[in-house]
Amino acid sequence: MRISRVVIKNFRSFDLLDVSLSETTSCVIGENNTGKSNFLHAIRLCIDASLPSTYRSLIASDIHAALDLSNPEQVLVGLEIVDFSGKINEEALVGAWQCEPGVARIIYRFRPKLSVREDLEAEEISPGDLKLSDYQWEIAGGGDGAKGLAEIEWDEDVGTAIRFSDLQSFLVVFLPALRDVESELRQFRSSPLARLIEAMEIDEDEKDELVEILREANDKIAGSTSIEQIAAAIDSSFKNVSGPAFSMDVALGLAEPSFQAILRALRILLSNKVVTDFDPGSNGLGLNNILYVAILIEYFHKRVAQGKTAGQIILFEEPEAHLHPQLQVSLFKALSALPFQSILTTHSTHITSNAPLSSYVVLTQLQDGGVAACVPSVDAELEESEVRDLERYLDATKSNLLFARKVMLVEGPAELFLIPALFKAVKGIDLEREGISVIPIYGVHFDVYAKLFSEGSLNKKCAIIADGDLKPSDADPELEGEDDLPEATNLKELENDHVRVFTCVTTFERALVNEGTLSMFAQAADEVGAPKVAAKLRKGAKDLAKAQADQKKSILDPLRNSVLSTAIRFGKARFAQLAAGHAVSAKLMPKYLVDALEWLREE
Repeated sequence: MRISRVVIKNFRSFDLLDVSLSETTSCVIGENNTGKSNFLHAIRLCIDASLPSTYRSLIASDIHAALDLSNPEQVLVGLEIVDFSGKINEEALVGAWQCEPGVARIIYRFRPKLSVREDLEAEEISPGDLKLSDYQWEIAGGGDGAKGLAEIEWDEDVGTAIRFSDLQSFLVVFLPALRDVESELRQFRSSPLARLIEAMEIDEDEKDELVEILREANDKIAGSTSIEQIAAAIDSSFKNVSGPAFSMDVALGLAEPSFQAILRALRILLSNKVVTDFDPGSNGLGLNNILYVAILIEYFHKRVAQGKTAGQIILFEEPEAHLHPQLQVSLFKALSALPFQSILTTHSTHITSNAPLSSYVVLTQLQDGGVAACVPSVDAELEESEVRDLERYLDATKSNLLFARKVMLVEGPAELFLIPALFKAVKGIDLEREGISVIPIYGVHFDVYAKLFSEGSLNKKCAIIADGDLKPSDADPELEGEDDLPEATNLKELENDHVRVFTCVTTFERALVNEGTLSMFAQAADEVGAPKVAAKLRKGAKDLAKAQADQKKSILDPLRNSVLSTAIRFGKARFAQLAAGHAVSAKLMPKYLVDALEWLREE
């Protein structure tokens, strides 16, 4: 079975969150402090039997700031669960919690105690007089599937109470971001190795054989001359200190000759081409993370094979911690291939670039301090072809648009290189520090991406920066025997509260050419190997300095043509990259780019 929907109301950073999970592996992404960890903790409140009860009794910092607990209210976390039909153990666990055929609900609530609700109804307590101590937590299952989870009122009883012991057959493994994997692997109680060994169900005769091997090893060690001398010295000193009334005999050995002692003494040993049988403590943190998860996965498989599970899930914070990019991808693909659910929080573009769009849960910080949540593949109302287009596009660099606070969508690499450099040089503004990411789409098909930015989907600002002709920068419509270019999109139709379009009247390279950028382009022309163009640009700069206002256009037009033709001849991306290196000499920026930045910075 798997969790298919999560509703969170009034918990920590969430006023109201309602998202669907359609994939076995889900990726919860967003900038820092948007509530990714809160999302996982809310799920644990409902279903994690290993979470201490003290964590379910909320404290003031667990309550959303807009909630006034002096008046009767509630914190609610609701999960809908599917894919349990026909699985005996899972049906036995959640079958009684069905709110409609094939869908079960489990609901955590923190609301006024029953006695307080009775006193409120009898008007022995007045709304406005409640304290945190008047609230308690409860977990219920089932209810009316026709009623939305977020619509449940604080004084409304829902479903049937769930015994805490019922949840113990559903295994929740929570892996926090700052976990000490090395210590957990070494300590028997916290290591997944102990669970795996227990799940192996070792035969009693084999256990006895192992204990006998340990006993023989102890005898051989104890019989060593040096070990005998050390043991005798300790024995004598112990008896001298304790006195005859409390003394015991002392011997040395590997461990107590029992099967439990063998389990506690077992250590994972690793080998490679250089070293044999070394402790994971000598290993890197990243590979130890992989080792830990690998043992855990094998334990999950054993539980499934033995029919001992009524469901299991991994809640994994930042699996990319300490991992090389290729290992990040390898770990994510391994988790995605599992037959049980995992929910990850991540900042890794390497992970998101390999995840299907339908697996994303995106959390966005709003300007009023709240948090918006969406599943873009559903909430953006994308066509299937658009989803495929976006999945091809969201590689490890461009999936940054999902993490950015604000976005400038541009056509290609020329804008990517030059726009940030020019803002830094001319305006003294670092776009990344402003939370603005410049992201190229490598084309002019902005309509697909603009759909992502809207109320109910990616609730963040997106400025589209485009050329006036809206033709692909590397397209040549004059080629004979080829199809005509499709009709350009009307960009203005893409605008909404979150999307604005800013265009120049020409191409990007021509739009950048002015008195304040000729020195930058001249230096780039020198570096790319176009000295004649460089000389022409420098002469043009001198001519412009002497010219009257009505003469400047006639001087600038041929210079703009020279810059554009040089960029095309040597490669637009290459020429822009070189020009960006000389942006410090730029003094002026086109108005449409400045307008875009001003709109993005507006509160």
